[in-house]
Amino acid sequence: MVDMFPVLRVLGILVMIFSLSMGLPLAVSLWTGDGVWHVYPLAMAGSLLAGAWLWWRLRLFRQELQPRHGVMLVSLVWMLLPLAAAMPLMLAGHHVGRPMSFTHAYFEAVSGLTTTGSTVLTGLDSLPVSVNVWRTFLQWMGGMGILILAVAVLPLLGVGGSQLFKAEAAGPLKDTKLTPRMTGTAKGLWGVYALFSTLCGLAYWAAGMAPLDALMHMFSTVSLGGLSPHDQSFGYFQSPLLEAICIVFMLVASCNFALYFVAIRKGHWHGFWHDPELRATLFTLVGGGLLVAALLWVKGVYAPLDALRHGMFNLVSMASTTGYATVDYLGWPVFAPVFMLLLSGVATSAGSTGCGIKMVRMLILLKQARREMNRLVHPRAVQPVRLGDAVVDNRVIFSVLAFMLVYGATIFGLSMVLLLTDLDPVTAFSAVLASVNCAGPGLGAVGPASNFAVLTDFQIWVCTLAMLLGRLEILSFMALLTPAFWRR
Repeated sequence: MVDMFPVLRVLGILVMIFSLSMGLPLAVSLWTGDGVWHVYPLAMAGSLLAGAWLWWRLRLFRQELQPRHGVMLVSLVWMLLPLAAAMPLMLAGHHVGRPMSFTHAYFEAVSGLTTTGSTVLTGLDSLPVSVNVWRTFLQWMGGMGILILAVAVLPLLGVGGSQLFKAEAAGPLKDTKLTPRMTGTAKGLWGVYALFSTLCGLAYWAAGMAPLDALMHMFSTVSLGGLSPHDQSFGYFQSPLLEAICIVFMLVASCNFALYFVAIRKGHWHGFWHDPELRATLFTLVGGGLLVAALLWVKGVYAPLDALRHGMFNLVSMASTTGYATVDYLGWPVFAPVFMLLLSGVATSAGSTGCGIKMVRMLILLKQARREMNRLVHPRAVQPVRLGDAVVDNRVIFSVLAFMLVYGATIFGLSMVLLLTDLDPVTAFSAVLASVNCAGPGLGAVGPASNFAVLTDFQIWVCTLAMLLGRLEILSFMALLTPAFWRR
């Protein structure tokens, strides 16, 4: 247990830092006069005191964090920060006569921080504005990863950051350094994230969104989160221009932010366009959107331009794990919504704000499959797996294969748990798949025209676990359950 004390000390620091983020909804509440301003100082004080108590009690445990500590801390952060994030939701709900249970509040907070975009709330348009700002701001903070930002702050407090970065970063190639120091890498990635966020918010505002709408949809677009302050989601605006802007920034956020950082730092974009994962990501999203649009036109669901508009927007939104919707696409030919949900697992890059398998893993799997087929014909041939000009180490390939096995087993296992509760198969499977991929709406009873409030508390906890596993990329959390992890 003593081995946990340095981790819990840093956790206390992170909770204190996180509590300060409640200043934004507090400012919005005071500005708009929505009547719930007083809940934020209460929630902030509770989180600040809890973090301060944890840090003070363990302030003497100042050891440098080891890689295993990074795994523990990342897991604890994504499980415990939602407790703090849920407090304003519960307090505000009680104040406006719409009480929210702890189960629903924790689910909503996890959905925000993991950028899933699922919700159990209805009547979003009538919620206090600051509550909607808080929900979407959670996604923006979770998008690039709270811990990656912390990597830039913790060294000032005497805590090393490289272990946290490696534990939090997504994808199989997470050890690649962009700068000599991890602090510089974290600052650079957050700088790019802030730049695109600013451009997105200004674009929404210039295209006709009200300032607060532009702010909230910027939060949930750049983070690929998809929570909206409107019950009709992005369909509330009925604006082809806004939808086009949203598509552009969803495509931008689906690609590896490290590529943007390197391109901006070096002053040229030559290597950016030659990245195989980026090309595959854009090809999958744009090509998938065109395929769905063609299907909607051929099947007579929409006229050509409307088919292109709705098909492209909803495919890119779902496949990029954003989860916005402009129409109830469950009324489309069944191929389209199923195809969109399945793409949510593979269509974003490692180093993006999306979740799921990540495109780089899929490329490695496809290349490994081709190598094995070639070995059947030429068993003695030396055929390394390559991504671009780089040879992929066999250890990375084995890691990808292990991840895929655990990923499939997780979806199957949690789906079976939901089936035990007599949930219909389509809703059970799609709710788990959408949660593990952090994609938002599923199919059946949890489709875009409904939400997760139709589920029982137990079913909601299963989906909450699925969201956490998806955000932690499963293996990090599973490692905590092995006896070998806890041996010194």
